[in-house]
Amino acid sequence: MIVVDAHQDIAYNRACFGRDYRMSALKKRLIEAQAGHTYPAATLGLPEALAGRIAIVFATLFVAPKNAQNWTPEWREEEYETPHEAYELALRQWDYYQQLTDESDQLRLIRNQADLTTTLDTWGADKTVKDRRQGLVILMEGADPILEPRQFEEWYERGVRIVGLAWNQTRYSGGTGAPGKLSALGEELLEVMGSFNALLDLSHSSELAFYQSLDRYTGPIIASHSNPRRFRDTDRHLSDDMIRRLAERDGVMGIVPYNRFLSPTWQKGDPKSSVPLTVMLDAIDHVCQVTGSADHVGIGSDLDGGFGYQSIPYEMDTVADLWRVGEGLRGRGYPEASIEAVMGGNMLRKLRECLK
Repeated sequence: MIVVDAHQDIAYNRACFGRDYRMSALKKRLIEAQAGHTYPAATLGLPEALAGRIAIVFATLFVAPKNAQNWTPEWREEEYETPHEAYELALRQWDYYQQLTDESDQLRLIRNQADLTTTLDTWGADKTVKDRRQGLVILMEGADPILEPRQFEEWYERGVRIVGLAWNQTRYSGGTGAPGKLSALGEELLEVMGSFNALLDLSHSSELAFYQSLDRYTGPIIASHSNPRRFRDTDRHLSDDMIRRLAERDGVMGIVPYNRFLSPTWQKGDPKSSVPLTVMLDAIDHVCQVTGSADHVGIGSDLDGGFGYQSIPYEMDTVADLWRVGEGLRGRGYPEASIEAVMGGNMLRKLRECLK
């Protein structure tokens, strides 16, 4: 069994905090503490990921609009005011993924079915940790770096296979905290993306744009990192009706192990111990109950995406502990086929649909 994590802000962490993904999360914590930094404590690192069988990661290009509320002062380095600024910032993050995969034989950019097969072959039962290779699939979170819809082809050639039109509001769509519909540009971008059979990510879409996208988009769809509103009732998450509609399109939503997204009351600074891993399991259960199967839920951790070790369920320390989700589901009596689907199979199904 492998884990597919549908959302990690690896390049963002490099840009804002200077973090080297290849370094252990625990070592990053030590270095940052010794330097007097007060960053959210790191949870991402390639050594922990390989140990925890995180075989595939949807690795983001994430830049923030200037008018957005900052989570960290360091974020300001990745803010934009114009589409060209968004483009340049995203291109710099793309360069980091190129650097990572050029310099490390343990990382591979996945652009096609052959890349995926080669990567998954390193995770066979006869392979050791040293044999494993992690595959990175590039996900653009917020489409403003796409200068105009037809320029998506340029990003596709660079390896972008997944796009979310919104984060906050973009030129293409309403988003989190910014209600609104798809713009004319957004409708055109969906048409262009559909011609490439790209994977559309509906996380952060406004509710209206979410439904419009389901009706208009012809290609495969996910919500890479969204929780049920049953656990945190905000527009950042999905209502039961949205979950059902996503499942009708054979979509998959990735559950986020962020305490603020799992509890109606938890706030930054509250004890980590107040949200156990069982709540994340409850969120997975909820999606299974709403949709009638385990086929439409996975993991989209968003780890180190503006929060750190202090803000994830009590039993979790680093990304390696995503493996505990499978153990928890097994303890609840989930069959092995369903556990494999949730841990990676469902997201892998959607990824295979979009790759040539």
